[in-house]
Amino acid sequence: MVKRALLIAFHFPPMAASSGLQRTLKFAQYLPELGWQCAVLTTHKRAYVRTDAGQMADIRGDVTVRRAFALDTSRHLRVAGRYPRLLALPDRWVSWLLGALPAGLAMIRKHRPDVIWSTYPIATAHLAGLLLSRLSGVPLVADFRDSMTEPGYPTDPLQRRVYTAIESRVVRHAVRAVFTTPGARHMYQQRYPELAAQRLCIIENAFDEENFRGAQALPAAPPAARPFTMAHSGAIYPLERDPGPLFRALGRLKRERRIDAAGFRLLLRASGHDHLYAPILAEQGIEDLVELVPPLPYAQALREMLDADALLLMQAANCNHQIPAKLYEYVRAGRPVLSLTDPAGDTAATLIRCGLRPVVALDDEDAIARELPAFIEGVRAGAITGASADAAANNTRKARAVELAALLDEVVDSP
Repeated sequence: MVKRALLIAFHFPPMAASSGLQRTLKFAQYLPELGWQCAVLTTHKRAYVRTDAGQMADIRGDVTVRRAFALDTSRHLRVAGRYPRLLALPDRWVSWLLGALPAGLAMIRKHRPDVIWSTYPIATAHLAGLLLSRLSGVPLVADFRDSMTEPGYPTDPLQRRVYTAIESRVVRHAVRAVFTTPGARHMYQQRYPELAAQRLCIIENAFDEENFRGAQALPAAPPAARPFTMAHSGAIYPLERDPGPLFRALGRLKRERRIDAAGFRLLLRASGHDHLYAPILAEQGIEDLVELVPPLPYAQALREMLDADALLLMQAANCNHQIPAKLYEYVRAGRPVLSLTDPAGDTAATLIRCGLRPVVALDDEDAIARELPAFIEGVRAGAITGASADAAANNTRKARAVELAALLDEVVDSP
């Protein structure tokens, strides 16, 4: 018997993103093979800052996709550089509710889903899932991925109150709350001790083998002589992935003539904050070592990972219960990884489990300056390698879809 799920997600093609939208896209792709027919409620493409049709072909033909009305308050409702604060709570896409509720109710009447699945990090997605579940009686599975709130986050007091209210109502209403790391699940167990343990679940992020096969079919980087090239793919958040200590360490190494542009290049692909980092590179005199480069289509970004001599991962100690989704892509790429993160966090534990070392604290400039030259030498000598094929095989999107299908089966089959 075929079961049905309504997936509610802001991040979905043609949004231009790398790892962020893969979770929903791949679940919608693989769940039908596991007995779950999917329909997706997402936002109109105008709400996206950038679009890229590169992954539209990955949407199955038998998956219904409804793109409901939505605006980006900061772009569409700004007047003279300002917009009403209430029109950006809980986030800039709260107008999506105006389209998502009638569209979602129409989809529920037509498709008769057995379960609703909403996914963060856009809070409005959870709000839509909660309201549609209450209006229809269809059980809700809330995919939090990471935590919605933490001490000091969101930083704006009003937004934090709104986030806290939504989180509390969603967690208590949902039949299951799903997280991507043990640390996030533990945080919510402590925050909501009245909830039964089985209502808080873990389904990690992953990589998709089909995407990598497509990337491998693209032309490889020219084999001509080039400096040792390290790449970081994706957003570098100023607080959660502060590259300042790394930049200062590179500046020190250059001044000490232990590293130069002829032998080393760091590509920061689609950092999202180039305007913040360019002045720091100039201040440290390392513009010739570090390149801030624009986004690429997803397949090309994966090809760049495969071609790099090494990959860079960054995660601050204030995110110890989070794991960057790109970590799993790095595992599949099979390239050596220099990880700048707290050795006590979930990210470090996953890296070590996959055989990826070294792990150096992101905020330890001295340790970075000490370990980076040794890392480069180790990679060149073959002493430092990437993750094994066995490690990669345990972290595929298909495997995660099997986990989600089992969870949804449990929800539907329970009294």
